[in-house]
Amino acid sequence: MSAYMFVRVKVTDPARFAEYGKAVAQLVPKFGGKYLARGKVAAVLEGTFDTSEGTLIAEYPSVEKIKELWNSPEYAEVRKLRDNAGEAHVIVIDGEA
Repeated sequence: MSAYMFVRVKVTDPARFAEYGKAVAQLVPKFGGKYLARGKVAAVLEGTFDTSEGTLIAEYPSVEKIKELWNSPEYAEVRKLRDNAGEAHVIVIDGEA
């Protein structure tokens, strides 16, 4: 069953964060993932949301595959590129309807 990673990030060092983005994009397919959407929020229909934050939605085959990526030695190295480049909030949504 599909699972989804939802990421919000307030970038503080665009150059460094761009390096991270390129590196992590190389890992995502290795764990069965694909980006569904990424960029700035187009509209807030209800409530509040910091529209200056970048947003990403990625689909994976399962919650387990997301955790496998997140806990992998490869991602541990890539994640170092994100240090001091921004503040991220990451959640996983089980695709079970």
